[in-house]
Amino acid sequence: MGTMLGTTLPDVDVWSERVTVALGQNPGLFTGPGTNTYLVGSGRRRILLDTGSGADAYPDVLARAMQRAGCDALQEIVLTHAHVDHLGGVAQVQARWGPLRVSKLPDPEDAPALGFAPLADGAVVRTEGATLRAVHTPGHATDHLCFILEEEDALFSGDNVLGIGTTVIPSHGGDLLDYMRSLERMLALSPRRIYPAHGPLVEDGAQKLREYIAHRDARERQILAALAQGDAAIAAIVKRVYVDVPEALHAAAGHSVAAHLGKLEREGRVRRLDARAPLEAVWSRA
Repeated sequence: MGTMLGTTLPDVDVWSERVTVALGQNPGLFTGPGTNTYLVGSGRRRILLDTGSGADAYPDVLARAMQRAGCDALQEIVLTHAHVDHLGGVAQVQARWGPLRVSKLPDPEDAPALGFAPLADGAVVRTEGATLRAVHTPGHATDHLCFILEEEDALFSGDNVLGIGTTVIPSHGGDLLDYMRSLERMLALSPRRIYPAHGPLVEDGAQKLREYIAHRDARERQILAALAQGDAAIAAIVKRVYVDVPEALHAAAGHSVAAHLGKLEREGRVRRLDARAPLEAVWSRA
């Protein structure tokens, strides 16, 4: 389980003629240097993809990114999903740049007061110089969208692929079986580059996706082997499987193991021996 501990990125960077990054100013254990928010397009008005978490320093960083990109206005806001480190800055951005439209895939848990415009799988958002096509890719979150930047054969991967490390599959809203299907769908798109929501630019998108799939498959085999050796509780599985991970991260690793066991349970390959939640349950091979 890789992390982005120690990774640093500049507050503002230009990754292509159509893509400028403004760092969300929300560094952390799972956000790495912070959320990458993107100005997309080549005109005076750009799409803003994601908004960070609402950190006080973010609007000024976004203003500098706009100046660097050569744009003086925002066309609209588009969101990958509803986790707070992606939509927490919406109110800030609207307060400074006006009542911009905010679009995302609808989710039952969305707050109606936020007034999101609905985006569906396959929806297209256009601006000067850029065409974004939405791809529904659940697994990290039920409402998760990636976006193909058609002019570059590139993919904005949201939280499904990170520049460094692996994606967390949260217990609430996460589903590893859905996530693996989403990775396969993303790989079928053969993206040339990946612009992740956290961490540095990925230059070979298809190769990164193959690595992600191989990593999860290998981890699954390790977990099944641990069960075969008699480890029935997640804490014991973590100790056996995550020997190269600092103990401070074992709790997060436990959630990852729970996600794998949930997938294997759905596939009929493991079973729970009691009725407790996955993290507390006793598990065995089916």
